[in-house]
Amino acid sequence: MSTYFISDIHGCYKELKLILKKVLFNVKKDYLWIAGDLVSRGPHSLKVIRYIFSLKERVQIVLGNHDLNLIAVHSGIKERKKTDFFDEFLSAQDSSELINWLRSQSVLKIDEKRKIIMVHAGISPQWDIKTAKKCALEIERCLSSKNYSLFLKSIYKNEINYWTNNLKKLDRLRYSINAFTRMRYCYTDSRLNLFCKKSPNLVKYPLVPWYKLLCNFEKEYSVFFGHWSSLRGIKVPQPFFPLDNGCCWGGELTIFRWEDKKYFFQPLEKNI
Repeated sequence: MSTYFISDIHGCYKELKLILKKVLFNVKKDYLWIAGDLVSRGPHSLKVIRYIFSLKERVQIVLGNHDLNLIAVHSGIKERKKTDFFDEFLSAQDSSELINWLRSQSVLKIDEKRKIIMVHAGISPQWDIKTAKKCALEIERCLSSKNYSLFLKSIYKNEINYWTNNLKKLDRLRYSINAFTRMRYCYTDSRLNLFCKKSPNLVKYPLVPWYKLLCNFEKEYSVFFGHWSSLRGIKVPQPFFPLDNGCCWGGELTIFRWEDKKYFFQPLEKNI
């Protein structure tokens, strides 16, 4: 039995199947953890979600910003963009079933036994594990509720970038979504930056990669995340494991095997 970690598949179905074949992924024995952004950018979001859905108990997922965007587009609160490649998904007969399955996923996974954390974008430097769990659960409850469309309609607000225990519920949810699914950098006072996407080599003070400010988590946890393709080629200190190597931009789909701590790569196929 092996556990594999992957992220930012972005509709790259062919590359997903190729890399799983490369590592000899066994659907009866192995487990696949996905750090969000199953959809958008690439052409086959529907195929990717159908396949992941078919894995059932063999898969663990956290939602990324593009997955939340798909749910919002499906519910009619956001307009689809050509770059999303959602037309096939939205016209599929099983789209509602797949959306309901996505809505049942969380934004944070923690394996206490193996000390593993998985998130799409990051974890607020102002949180400890207890707070992160609480915030993730609050999002999960809202997203899986009957009023999920109202929740999604209200969460997109860039101004909520600093955590206090006195935040009202809606602002607390906005902040949590921003931290879990959107941020890359923080300011030195721990305020979230939701705009900069550049490589750390090109960014200067007062912006700092979020993981360099994360001091409220115990050192023994390994933290897997995606969302940040410009980290490609950047040495990120353990216990942090970036997984997004920009496959949909012409880079590579990346998978990490937990048992021997080994990375595997699958370049984007030119003829999809």
